[in-house]
Amino acid sequence: MHPFSFVQTPDVNVAINAATNNPMATFIGGGTALLDMMKDYVERHECLIDINRLPFSTIELTENGVRIGALVRNSQLAADAIIQERYPALSETILYAALPQIRNMATVGGNLMQRTRCSYFRDTAFGCNKRVPGSGCPAIDGINRGHALLGTSEHCIASHASSMAIALVAFDAVLNTQSNTGTRRIPLTDFYLLPGDTPHLETVLQHGEMITSVDLPTKAYFAHSTHAKVRDRQLYSNVTVVTALDIKDNVIQEARIALGGVASIPWRAYQAEAVLVGTNANEDALRAAADAAVDGMCVTEHNQFKVELTKRLVVRSLRQSKGEHRA
Repeated sequence: MHPFSFVQTPDVNVAINAATNNPMATFIGGGTALLDMMKDYVERHECLIDINRLPFSTIELTENGVRIGALVRNSQLAADAIIQERYPALSETILYAALPQIRNMATVGGNLMQRTRCSYFRDTAFGCNKRVPGSGCPAIDGINRGHALLGTSEHCIASHASSMAIALVAFDAVLNTQSNTGTRRIPLTDFYLLPGDTPHLETVLQHGEMITSVDLPTKAYFAHSTHAKVRDRQLYSNVTVVTALDIKDNVIQEARIALGGVASIPWRAYQAEAVLVGTNANEDALRAAADAAVDGMCVTEHNQFKVELTKRLVVRSLRQSKGEHRA
């Protein structure tokens, strides 16, 4: 790990100024992902700005839903009664995403800022367009079983790392940010950038801009959301699916389908959602949505199995959402 300075402050503006004035500075909350990157010499920062004393550690009801502070720990979010009641799939994605020790340290903001990465990104012996633009993507012709099939480019096929973000995308989450130029509200669906020709650019966040909270709207059918996941080992997901259905008189009024482990960003399957809306909530409709969810997938040598796996998980999760809606 390269040497770095460490700054602690209870003042939001001081923290933002410290980051803005140093292009090699970054914020640190739990540090569960950031410190790993630094230990592996994948990332280098001259200054870490500890933001744990800032007032962003609460979960609060708002007029339109729930506001989650960026410094809320993952374990706190998963255990919160409001979250479990109104957004059960969010709690589930967290509980199935990491070990308790990680959940107890990791923050909501840090989770959303995880780097989109793969084993080649983490190994500096290989070139990687995310680490060194123009150095190539060895995953394309290499070991790519865990890589993305949606939203990829010829420069990067890494899959997005956050399971929490999959649920938040399904629930129309909006990020609140603060910087020296003011505040912004950014829908999470607009926050992440596809790799395209610039895979090293992953979000629309500017240097020195801080995520302060996440807003979730209240919709009754989000309480019937479900989460399905298949993984090789305890921590490594092949495919994650989050779904929710609004059903009235057996007709689907609204639908949410979000995918993880198969895309370069948290993936809202808009086409699959559109297939469901206005149809009877029967098996044919669920399977048609599953087919739409995998439309456009670009497979590589080792990850073709994810296509059928995704379809089956979408159907399974939709069945569960349908059943819980009627419970």
